[in-house]
Amino acid sequence: MLTRRLLPSPKYPFAILRTISTSTPYQKSPSLADITPNGAAAFDARQKEFRDSGKTAQQAKEQQDSQLVNTSTPASTSASSFSNGAAPPETNDASITSDIATKFSLGSLSTHSSEQARESTSQHESSKRKGALSSLIYGTKEGQQMDQDIEKSFSQVLARGKYVHSIVFHQVKPDKVDEYIRLVGDWYPRMASLEENHVHLVGSWRTEVGDCDNFVHIWEYQRYQGYHASLHSIASHPEFPAFDTQLKKLITHKETSLMQEFSFWPTTPPRKLGGLFELRSYTLHPGNLLEWETHWRKGLKARREVMEGVGAWFVQVGDLNTVHHLWQFADLEERKARRELSWGVEGWGDTVHKTVPLIQKMRSRVLIPMPWSPVA
Repeated sequence: MLTRRLLPSPKYPFAILRTISTSTPYQKSPSLADITPNGAAAFDARQKEFRDSGKTAQQAKEQQDSQLVNTSTPASTSASSFSNGAAPPETNDASITSDIATKFSLGSLSTHSSEQARESTSQHESSKRKGALSSLIYGTKEGQQMDQDIEKSFSQVLARGKYVHSIVFHQVKPDKVDEYIRLVGDWYPRMASLEENHVHLVGSWRTEVGDCDNFVHIWEYQRYQGYHASLHSIASHPEFPAFDTQLKKLITHKETSLMQEFSFWPTTPPRKLGGLFELRSYTLHPGNLLEWETHWRKGLKARREVMEGVGAWFVQVGDLNTVHHLWQFADLEERKARRELSWGVEGWGDTVHKTVPLIQKMRSRVLIPMPWSPVA
């Protein structure tokens, strides 16, 4: 199973594997009616606990890094040892834990010093070579900075290439919803829990406002190699033919796209904050993805002050020129209040002004998490 992120608190215990529910399939389909209209305070408390646990993990990671630096041998000594035939030192558990803690700290819209370090490195590298646009934009500091930002954006978008995500839409027959929930609610958690499948289930949701009886599932793989390996492993499971045959009887349409997460917005680790989700999908004019990423990198700093994000992805295979943003709210009234608060945060209005012209069309869905969803 892929190592991803750490959750250091009683409610979010340390674990290398994603937490996957394998409980008995649920009979009742979740709905918006299950959410109480006065749960904002409880949602905020869970959100604070989740973010605080991320900060704790980050502090532990930084302390480990500091200890490792202080106890490490000089590079020259190591190089000499290797040249005499000695084997390089193996990666220890502390470095593995440190790496996982880093990944956790990047979730839930948090920014991290390692991201800043990569930005600094990328900017340093871009200053060594002449940018593609430097022959058109040059002379002023503003023009030079624009060139650096564009090159830096390319680098950072590609830097999150370690993970590939798939988003799967199932349109279920209205009279087969309960049967679908029983079938998928048993199969998906089992497949995600098998280490040989090399896959994480980010979450499963039912559309409450939008395409009703439409279910959304987001999966995480380690690059495209992991995607191929996962498909092969699951398809080779002895129970897969029966599952696949039954699933085809319950749905009328299936759509899958392969996506990559934006470098500035890593996908959140498992969490249970409650409430509802909003999936906002944008179809951009071809050629505008980089500009979208550049503006949203700045706009997210404003949004994260008042809203809780799950992740943001751009499609690489499938519905091209499409970007998906997934948000989480206590309820619909709280969603309205949070979005209005965004306009009072410096920088958000400018982001909207610059990104709206890039959009061909946009779509919003209100989603309810399924009982087995790791992010709920």
